[in-house]
Amino acid sequence: MANDTAFDCAAMGATTEAHERFKPFVGTFNAKVSMWMGPGDPMLSTGSMTNTLDLGGRFLHQVYKGDATDGPFPDFAGRGYWGYNTLTNRYEGFWIDTACTFMQTDEGQVDDTGKVWTSFGSMTDPSSGKPMRKRSIITLHDDNSHEMEMSFETAPDTWSKCMHIAYTRA
Repeated sequence: MANDTAFDCAAMGATTEAHERFKPFVGTFNAKVSMWMGPGDPMLSTGSMTNTLDLGGRFLHQVYKGDATDGPFPDFAGRGYWGYNTLTNRYEGFWIDTACTFMQTDEGQVDDTGKVWTSFGSMTDPSSGKPMRKRSIITLHDDNSHEMEMSFETAPDTWSKCMHIAYTRA
């Protein structure tokens, strides 16, 4: 880094009001999952998500544990981080789980109400092996419940819902 570059490390690492928006998500939540893997009825499952603030409140750390099931993901588990990037003024996240070997990433914004986060990202299309766009919408109902809906872009500006998760504080 050049000496003439103005760069404020302290400001870059400071938490902001945007980071405070993670607090309603902290705790353990029961999850009811509906997942569409094609036409027809969704696969249904349940589990729990435990969220904690990490690294001084800069990130929300997510730990998911699925309840045992006879479906294609009998011992499903996942991990994620969600943060607010003060340089880009965007929320960013990544997710990994036992159903795949790739990382899913996304970034987005919260609406003016502070209740609806819309993020866009990418992941590997399991059928083609090529990148595909995804959209996640997280809606905070209150401190005890929120939901997440994920869709994939199947054609330009055409989205197909693949997952819905309803979270209720345990």
